[in-house]
Amino acid sequence: MQETFVYTRDNVKIAVNHYQNGFDTVLIIAPGWFMTKDSKPFRLMSEEFSVYTDVITMDFRGHGKSKGCFTFTSKEMYDLNAVLEFAKKYYKKIFLMGFSLGAATSIITAAENKNIEKLIAVSAPSEFKKIENHWWQKEAWLPTVKKCEPKVWMSIRPGKIYGKKLKPIEEVNKITCPTMFIAGDKDPTVGEWHTKLLYEKAKCQKQFVEFENCCHAEDLYLQKHEKFVKTCIDWLLN
Repeated sequence: MQETFVYTRDNVKIAVNHYQNGFDTVLIIAPGWFMTKDSKPFRLMSEEFSVYTDVITMDFRGHGKSKGCFTFTSKEMYDLNAVLEFAKKYYKKIFLMGFSLGAATSIITAAENKNIEKLIAVSAPSEFKKIENHWWQKEAWLPTVKKCEPKVWMSIRPGKIYGKKLKPIEEVNKITCPTMFIAGDKDPTVGEWHTKLLYEKAKCQKQFVEFENCCHAEDLYLQKHEKFVKTCIDWLLN
């Protein structure tokens, strides 16, 4: 794995981990809020997926080793577009998998950027203002405690939360690449209804996959590991 950096159109330095195994395809992994490329779930996930395709896992602005402050999907598409431009130099096919707010940014970006071969959106909100975030529920705080990494969490730098944002639900019908929508039926942060609504509104080739008794975003990978990997690889490579 090699760590490298790219720059956005508004000159923010974005850090990525590049897992190179000689494939002509690459999977870009876009974590959500409070997760980084170096968070344990994403390190494990990146290493595992790199058996099937090269992988680029990114830190959005305000996370990990990227600069700037997180804007909760107002400007994160600049970050993802910079990573896509980097990937385009080296690969014939680019896959994209986003989680939570990373999935929201992935949908918004895929609506305009046509360099994406296939997309997977995991626990994507239909719009930021409608995120439930029931943090007091056991299904929310217990997985969070289990993923506690103080060094990673200390790197998070939030910016203005109420900046102007595009709504994934208003952008999803512009996506032309095949898209898989994944949700946990016990998600206390972004209710499953968000994913179902996005799936219904999408006009591209699409698939909806529910993970029973699972929570939010990367928790699906942790809670039903084998199913998650198989579901994603089957979608991307077949």
